[in-house]
Amino acid sequence: MSIAAVQARMVELQSAISAVSQPPATPATTRPATDFGGALAAALTSETTTGVSASSVASALTGGTTTAAAPAAAAGGVATTAAPGTGAALVESAKKYLGVPYVWGGESLSEGGLDCSGLVQLAMKDLGVDVPRVARDQMKIGTEVPSIDQARPGDLVVTRGGGHIGIYAGDNKWIHAPYPGEKVKLAEMTTPPTTIRRVLPTGA
Repeated sequence: MSIAAVQARMVELQSAISAVSQPPATPATTRPATDFGGALAAALTSETTTGVSASSVASALTGGTTTAAAPAAAAGGVATTAAPGTGAALVESAKKYLGVPYVWGGESLSEGGLDCSGLVQLAMKDLGVDVPRVARDQMKIGTEVPSIDQARPGDLVVTRGGGHIGIYAGDNKWIHAPYPGEKVKLAEMTTPPTTIRRVLPTGA
């Protein structure tokens, strides 16, 4: 909103306030016109040449108090602090699919489930990152992480010579789609990795 528009609105509001002949029934909870005008004027005069900010005007209109916006919530209503495009964000994305049935060749929920590489591909896609479809191709992307001790949440962990892949979640756990009859799960790693690949930067 421009300064001129705000000033015009202020004049309208002050005119409406002046037209009221009787004081409000509950003066203790009503903001006086002089306070409103002063707050709005302060908001207008305190701005730099970049213009009037919405926050300053909102503060004047609400009596100098504003309510902070709630943090964005991830699936399931749980707020996430993972920075976008990081390994931590990939873990949060993969958690949305916990409990989804394993379906060989599955790469979307519309197919009734996911296989191991389908889970990786879909969780990556949620972050706007395209990766190959199958584990043996996914194990070639990113950079090599020397050992599980150096793995970070969001790294891709490949086992069985490229026959299986999952997403490292930290504390020697990973999110993966194990095999038919199982579901996408967060589980302890019990098989030595063939390779660990870091595709996204670490971070939270």
